[in-house]
Amino acid sequence: MNALWRRRIAPAVFGFAIVGALTALRLADPYPVQMAREVAFDLYQQMAPRPKTDLPVRVIDVDEASLAAIGQWPWPRNILATLTQRLGDMGAVAIAFDMLFPEPDRMSPARIGASLPAAQAGQALADYDADFAAALAATPSILGFSTSGASTAMPDAPKAGFAVSGGTATAIPPIEGAVVPITALADAAHGLGGLSLSIGDSIDVIKRLPLLWSDGKQFFPSLALEALRIAQGVQTIVILGETGGSGFIDSVRVGDITIPTTPTGDLNLYFRHLTPDLSISAKDILAADYETKAPFVAGQVVLIGTSASGLLDLRGTPLGENLPGVAIHAQAIEQILSGHFLTRGDWVAGLEILGFVVIGAVIVTAVLFSGPLLGLIFGMLVACLAVTLAWLAFTSKGWLIDPSFPLLGAFVVYSAMVFFRFAITDADRRMIRRAFGHYVAPALLTQIENSGDRLKLGGEVRDLTVMFADMRNFTAIGESLEPHRLLDVLNTLFGALGARITENFGTIDKFVGDAVMAFWNAPVDVENHARHACLAALGMRETLRQLNLADAFHLQGGQRSVDEIGIGIGIATGEALVGNMGLETRFDYSCVGNTVNVASRLEDACKSVGYDIIAAEATRLEAPDLAFLNAGSIALKGKSTREPVHLLVGDAALALGADFAALREEHFRAIAALRQGDDPKDNIAQCVLLAQKVEPHLPLFYRQLATRRSDFDTTVVAR
Repeated sequence: MNALWRRRIAPAVFGFAIVGALTALRLADPYPVQMAREVAFDLYQQMAPRPKTDLPVRVIDVDEASLAAIGQWPWPRNILATLTQRLGDMGAVAIAFDMLFPEPDRMSPARIGASLPAAQAGQALADYDADFAAALAATPSILGFSTSGASTAMPDAPKAGFAVSGGTATAIPPIEGAVVPITALADAAHGLGGLSLSIGDSIDVIKRLPLLWSDGKQFFPSLALEALRIAQGVQTIVILGETGGSGFIDSVRVGDITIPTTPTGDLNLYFRHLTPDLSISAKDILAADYETKAPFVAGQVVLIGTSASGLLDLRGTPLGENLPGVAIHAQAIEQILSGHFLTRGDWVAGLEILGFVVIGAVIVTAVLFSGPLLGLIFGMLVACLAVTLAWLAFTSKGWLIDPSFPLLGAFVVYSAMVFFRFAITDADRRMIRRAFGHYVAPALLTQIENSGDRLKLGGEVRDLTVMFADMRNFTAIGESLEPHRLLDVLNTLFGALGARITENFGTIDKFVGDAVMAFWNAPVDVENHARHACLAALGMRETLRQLNLADAFHLQGGQRSVDEIGIGIGIATGEALVGNMGLETRFDYSCVGNTVNVASRLEDACKSVGYDIIAAEATRLEAPDLAFLNAGSIALKGKSTREPVHLLVGDAALALGADFAALREEHFRAIAALRQGDDPKDNIAQCVLLAQKVEPHLPLFYRQLATRRSDFDTTVVAR
């Protein structure tokens, strides 16, 4: 019974308890769960945005070009009157302003005249507000108001009539206060709608648009809903409430269009990517040849707003695009006209919870009876099925079914079950260790537990690039520093240089005293490994230069014989044996072979060559785009033949530079003079001058070049 409890009953109780706890969490629906659901719905739209269709909706955009042509915002309202009148003449079926007009026009001559001396005040002056009101009255116009908790004003009676069917519609968002248009303009307009894109102005990403607002006594439509009413020439908007006295909204009908809504009367927005054909610049309507735009306006629902960034009317969308508010209203109207609605019925939450319980039960049962691997497979199959069904529901029906909680919950259940099984297995292993510890050595038992068949000596021959880097003047520095200070210097140096190696995909083999060994292309393949090694070397040089400039080693300002650190680097490319090496009881992952020896010898040869980074011929051939200079063929300890070597001067950008090109040509002439037995003095002097513009380490190489004539006797000079 004890074994059955440990192996079956306890894990089952634990697993189903986790499923129950997560189900309770989903029922409580805290904010993180809601946000995960919103992210999933956003992902739906990003993967399948609303398709573009040719719908009678246009935006007259007060864009940057319009501000440049007409002048800064706000424009005098006689300009808006002209804009409105022309749109009406061109046949717009609705003209909706996504703008607020809470104050009289301060640029109107009539308003300015009121402040003039009495002798001039009696003159008849143009009233731009009156001109604008006349244009509004003569066209199918709609103005807007914005909800604001900081205002005590309220909109007047709505222009639309409302009828409520099937409920009380008390869940509609309330208007606590509003910014409303001045009376003259509000009275002249044929429609009045809410401009607010959300109940709270702090929402940065717009996902739902309130279609209805209430002041507690009467209802007001949104700008989009009012534009559709005016465009259809109807007077009444019908609110279809849910039966049962809940006060929630089921849908809204305007004319021939029925719009499903959230319980509070919001439209779940379904965005498409914005295209240029939606908008017409306001300056084009105000231009002399405005009639050429008539085909784009006739029969259209026209919204007037701004996309100019300085006017701060940009909002985020689930597609990751920032849209001006007027474009969001326009997309809402497009969505309604196209019939592409996103709905989430009351039954959906119950289906999601049931789906999670089923997935959780499958995972618990599978892990319990089949093990973690089969449990993972079963869980993934069921989760994929759930995601597929949710995706098909979205693309075919527009249903918003959340796959995030079933997936995240399933992951938690699986992880918890695997952890519980691991805890039981680990307890059993400790019990077995205590029992068998009397019969075998602890070290052997550890190998058995850790699958010791993979811990064996041996290796493979691979094409590697090997690097050796060694600190210069280590003995002198060590004599002048206390042991703990010397350790700080080494740690600072190796930490900085090691970072350059690893960020270029190298493997640090070991640190030996003041030297570091690294290699590339093992244990995993590294494409262009020779080039990565060269770039690491250049990075090490630059890093060391910065450390010395910043006195990171604290060597400057004292009486020490050395006030900065230098290094020598040797790089070789070729075949080497790499693998686990050492004793059966202790070994390291390392590499051996001729390539390793050559790299080590090249690092040591940096002193005689007079340069800090030397690469073998094979390395140069594998990184031809980098800046190399021929350094002759040198005799290496233990090698019967000379090794062609090259100076690594810089990266590909330096190799393409004019300064390096000039140096390379003069370098070739100097080497040619050496090979021919001529005096290279003038060529070397010129090289020194050119080298000072390319790399500070090069002049020493050239000063020692004349003493290395024998290194060029048998070398084919490469440019």
